[in-house]
Amino acid sequence: MSVKSIRQGDVCLVLVSFLPAGCTEVPHDKGRIVLAYGEVTGHAHAIADHHAAQRASEVADAAIARAKARLLLAPTGERFLEVTEPVTLRHEEHTVHTIPPGIYKLPQQVEYTPAELRRVAD
Repeated sequence: MSVKSIRQGDVCLVLVSFLPAGCTEVPHDKGRIVLAYGEVTGHAHAIADHHAAQRASEVADAAIARAKARLLLAPTGERFLEVTEPVTLRHEEHTVHTIPPGIYKLPQQVEYTPAELRRVAD
């Protein structure tokens, strides 16, 4: 059975079939791919094992390492996670998730209040 979506707290990854045209890679934060920051706690939903060494010598040189995952931003503002080899999504207050290969859309989570729709934050 294949995974259709993965949820970790406020982060949701939905499996899609392709990346939209014109995506650009989002820079890493302290070597991690950060999917969401906790605005209250300072914690982050992040992937730190996104590089795979092809040879033992590449462990010391991350610039040569092959990327297992990358976070992309579409021209529309939507974000996508492209995973070529399994990676681990971690957060200090949630269960660890292994993300299998695929392309995942990261929809913006919102909550309804009578006054407005608000972005969800940790």
